[in-house]
Amino acid sequence: MGVARIISFQNTIRTIATGIKSGVGGGFCFCVVLCVWAAGTAIARTETPSRHLREACVEDGRDLEYGFFADFRPVSYSENLDPDNSEFNSHLGYEADLLTALETMEGAGLIFNRSAIKEWPDIWLLPATPRYDLVGGGITILESRTRDATGTTKVTFTSGHITFRQSLLVRAEDAQRYGSHDDLDDARVAVLGGSTGEHRLLQLTGVVDAEGNLVAGTVVHLGDGTRLTADGSTDYRITAAASTGNLSGRTRIEGTQGTVREVLIMSTDQEQLDALDNGVVDAVARGGLGNHEASRNSNFRFVVTALDPEVEYGGFAFDKNDRALADCVDALINYLTDNRRIGFAEWVKDPEVFLKRARYWNASAEDDDDGCSIAATGSTHQSPLLNLLFVASILFSVVFLRKRIWR
Repeated sequence: MGVARIISFQNTIRTIATGIKSGVGGGFCFCVVLCVWAAGTAIARTETPSRHLREACVEDGRDLEYGFFADFRPVSYSENLDPDNSEFNSHLGYEADLLTALETMEGAGLIFNRSAIKEWPDIWLLPATPRYDLVGGGITILESRTRDATGTTKVTFTSGHITFRQSLLVRAEDAQRYGSHDDLDDARVAVLGGSTGEHRLLQLTGVVDAEGNLVAGTVVHLGDGTRLTADGSTDYRITAAASTGNLSGRTRIEGTQGTVREVLIMSTDQEQLDALDNGVVDAVARGGLGNHEASRNSNFRFVVTALDPEVEYGGFAFDKNDRALADCVDALINYLTDNRRIGFAEWVKDPEVFLKRARYWNASAEDDDDGCSIAATGSTHQSPLLNLLFVASILFSVVFLRKRIWR
């Protein structure tokens, strides 16, 4: 099998040979060792996919319309951010490779017509429109994001295939100065409007309360020049899912004393990075994955600080009436990620990790009726405990056979 590697028989053959020389039945030795070895292999690798998982997610053979946020490196992004460029809909990144692996899984019946989406606000609600079956692009799963402005549930999410933690990106010389969100009272910070990065920054600095209401005295500047001063009521609210209508055109937020000096609302990652590079802002507040990528790309002129202990999960959004489709896709994603044990870090080390899992899925389908499978894939995640059980099973067989031989 091209995508499978057979575990070495070297020790097994030596044990069988010793048994034969000592008068122990070679056939008996072979059976005992082979059975224990095969059992250990089954434990050490991820379970062969069950038959019910091989049912097609899309029965009518139609392609699924998938929209992705174009500007969230390295998780999901367009090859070219210009909507008029032919490469605008060319999907790259972690989620792009995950979707390609889903398309590779035989029997799943999944084909995604991918189209990039330039605007971030309310991107998660687009599956409720006729244009898209599902959307992605580093979208944090929040129950509040399943509802529209009227409070009506419109979409549903998968269970999550990637984890995020918010952070700050600062110039290297400012790492000590802005090592925590508590240090931002004199700082100007860039955020992507309507993102969890914006909302979490406002929470951690005390600009909003637990419900997202701006504290009294906070000043919000709109694009048309209007200046609003929050009174602490629900009339001035910003969350990761939405904001009150009067704040929808915000470009700048001035925090009260002891919170953050100023928050600049931006629309692209590059705009935020340029502002940091040019000294317009002192920090960029967004997810750690993107900030670490930007740090590496800057040759560490920028560094990551203030990593948020709160963990977020990113997933795909579907129309609320497509729950069965969402569950089917989710089950396949859980196989590819080995129930979240294979994630972003593993993908960075091996960008084909999900594709290898999909190929093993296909190869194992051929062995479903063989009665016994002794192959393991190089891309299979193996925990220390499972490896320990595997080694223990081999040691057991060796000790058992040595006792037989010494008799």
